[in-house]
Amino acid sequence: MASSPVNSQQAEGSSAVARYLRQVLQDCGEDTSGSLAADLPAPGSTDPALHALALVTPDGAEYSAGDNEHLFTMQSISKPFVYALAIDDVGLDRINEVVGQEPSGEAFNELSLEGGTGRPLNPMINAGALVTHQLVDYRDHRSHEGDDQHDGDGQEPSSAEQARRRSARILAGLSAFAARQLQVDQELAEHGARQDYRNLAIANMLKSHQVLAREPLEVLHGYSEQCSVLVTVQDIARMAATLANHGLNPDTGQRVVSDHAARQTLSVMATCGMYDGSGRWLAQIGIPAKSGISGGIIGVLPGRMGLASFAPRLDEEGNSVQGVEMFQRLSHDLDFHLMARERRNVTEILQSFPQ
Repeated sequence: MASSPVNSQQAEGSSAVARYLRQVLQDCGEDTSGSLAADLPAPGSTDPALHALALVTPDGAEYSAGDNEHLFTMQSISKPFVYALAIDDVGLDRINEVVGQEPSGEAFNELSLEGGTGRPLNPMINAGALVTHQLVDYRDHRSHEGDDQHDGDGQEPSSAEQARRRSARILAGLSAFAARQLQVDQELAEHGARQDYRNLAIANMLKSHQVLAREPLEVLHGYSEQCSVLVTVQDIARMAATLANHGLNPDTGQRVVSDHAARQTLSVMATCGMYDGSGRWLAQIGIPAKSGISGGIIGVLPGRMGLASFAPRLDEEGNSVQGVEMFQRLSHDLDFHLMARERRNVTEILQSFPQ
């Protein structure tokens, strides 16, 4: 059966996008500078030559190139999504009491807090992410709305049980963003819980300033599981597209978080998502983004698409060397900068990919 003109145009557009993504990967893959994250166990198990690039539009169209089925852990890319879940669970006012919204200008794992308040400066650094993690409500309101939220004997669950349920809720929320059931790399999570002394020091510091309500070891264990969720570049592009689509998953149509939570999360990503390089990133690339030390980066064009890259070699700020170059290329070639003079819709963007 002959394709209709519309279907032919879509096929041609898809082919052009795929060719363009492959070309970007090839060009950026020539840069072999940087090194694998020393904080992850057995870094030699990750092939430094792996790389991938993906984009997902709000209508569910997905495009990817490279090693798009390779699984890697989310690490800090989990932070904006858990922040959005916490906003819906406890409200932004409650979060703002214990986590700020200002760029830190420091490394992601710095042991520092806001002067005068003892709050972490923002939820995208480790100190802020630890506090945000423990604010997620262990009670899944979407599944248990209207019940008494207690165990069968009418008592509150134990602290350990609350922590287990909180981790399960976070995993369910991340899976809803990704439109598939995600899994945790339990070996890596246990390693982090046992040997992540720096984050344990941060958690103890937070506890001493009374901004951490839970026990430091309990929070660290849950946060380590959160960071050890396994994803592909297509998963995180779909998750980014859910934020771009105001909290609605483009694949399932499910509302994962509220429009308010998505907008607030993107605002903080724009100014804080790339750590001490956030200002330079916003000026030069202009896409709200978040990176992780496993080599992933997500970017969000509000209302238009979610973007994701993966390449494991990192620069001194903990961002993927090739990933940063990929986003620079996308921003330059396709006018993705937030401050661009024209804000094109998805159809115009897809039609603009080099043939």
